[in-house]
Amino acid sequence: MAKWPAERETTVVPTPFGRAYVNVCGPAGAPPLVLLPGGGGATSASWYAQAAEWARIRRVYAVDLPGAPGRSEPAAGRHPRTAADLAHWLDALLDGLGVRETDLGAHSYGAWIATHYALHAPGRIRRLFLLDPTQVFAGYKAAYLLHALPMLLRPTPRRTRAFLLWEARGVQPDPDWLRLQEAATGFPSVKPVTGPRPAPEALRGLEMPVLLLLAGNSGTHDPHEVAARAGELLPHARVEVVPDVSHHALPQSAPRDLGRRLSGFLSDSSD
Repeated sequence: MAKWPAERETTVVPTPFGRAYVNVCGPAGAPPLVLLPGGGGATSASWYAQAAEWARIRRVYAVDLPGAPGRSEPAAGRHPRTAADLAHWLDALLDGLGVRETDLGAHSYGAWIATHYALHAPGRIRRLFLLDPTQVFAGYKAAYLLHALPMLLRPTPRRTRAFLLWEARGVQPDPDWLRLQEAATGFPSVKPVTGPRPAPEALRGLEMPVLLLLAGNSGTHDPHEVAARAGELLPHARVEVVPDVSHHALPQSAPRDLGRRLSGFLSDSSD
């Protein structure tokens, strides 16, 4: 968290699935931007490379997912089990933050949640950006699942590191981020919600502007196939493939202009 803006604050929001822990930065009167991390070892801390850039123009709220590594506290005996549960969790989070309408950004598994939420409550989302979403436009590559299997069956820091280095395709990940993923290995968590991809007809009905950035070296899926599929389904989307970056490293290790590219999308008044 030392890489976040110095004026960062924290807050805790009660929800039906426990207390959601949120890192907050940016001017109090600025339009809101809610951020959801990926799954696995990702937490709200994972947005450190972009938080300062976005905090110039937005009030940033980065939340730890319920039941996942991080500082959100799950409710005893009650965990989200469906995409609808996660949508109700996000409803409660936004209500607790006093946010009626927001920009929403997310990575990987978080982008699956964000897409379902945009379909659930389109009136609350001004703009949506998705970083290499999984299980939205395509399934996982078989090779990705095979390499992940040892880590999923018996997670250890060594197995986590080996898997992430494999997926990085020879590009050295940020050492601090890699240590964060290793530390999350021993964190108590519940099984993440899984479910169907959003229905194609529902995606075609999304009216808010969408920016979809895909990792050019993603090990999870073929980014060009995903780009083509998303281009067919999203009527108001900009779809770009970011070269020379892997799926897991996209929020932290993408080219320097990623923050400016996303800030430009959030500030664009032409849509």
